[in-house]
Amino acid sequence: MAQDPLPPVPPNAYVRHGEGLEFGRVVFFTDAVFAIALTLLVVDIGIPTLRGPAGDSSTMLDALSDTLPEVISFFIAFIVIGRYWLAHHLFFGQLRAVDRPLISLNLLYLAFVAFLPWPTALVGDYEQNPISVLLLATCLAIISGLEVVQFHYAYKHNLMRQRIPPDVYRFGVFGSLTPVAVFILSAPLAFVSSTLCLTSWLVTIPIGIILDRRGPRGARQFMLGARG
Repeated sequence: MAQDPLPPVPPNAYVRHGEGLEFGRVVFFTDAVFAIALTLLVVDIGIPTLRGPAGDSSTMLDALSDTLPEVISFFIAFIVIGRYWLAHHLFFGQLRAVDRPLISLNLLYLAFVAFLPWPTALVGDYEQNPISVLLLATCLAIISGLEVVQFHYAYKHNLMRQRIPPDVYRFGVFGSLTPVAVFILSAPLAFVSSTLCLTSWLVTIPIGIILDRRGPRGARQFMLGARG
């Protein structure tokens, strides 16, 4: 049975084709912010200071070991931001148009993406301080939450390229809110062990896999923040 035609695009929305320049500008600007955020991560890894003869291998190894927390935080943040970019890329691939409110929500989302390298660097320098970990968790929770807000807005205002069944929409929102819940619930762990708190965030990966197998057909592509 053929699907019912989609309702018309809302007035003042920028469509993908035809007069779609504004849609492309939003995508290009978003990609640029992600690229800059990823690049800034490595800037925070300083060149180690040698405490001995410059030609001594052990001196260099000792200096490099001092930068290990920064290197680890870099790769963790790179993976996290990369996953956010992938989720955002898939989300925009499902849109047929964007309007000014959605663009504004996207700008707010990008503000926290651009801010993310700072709390990441803070954790790299002060991993054992629970406040630094809580700041990073808060930033990640806000980014994940704004993904859901954008999806909800696009769904309610007929900006999606296809009709989404209500059960698929509800399941997609539930799955996308999973990382938000994990970041919030992990907060007390930061005062017990910062490392344990950071490691607990990996639970979103098996949760995403489980939800993928149990969800209704087509729900996985809308679980923006719960991708494993």
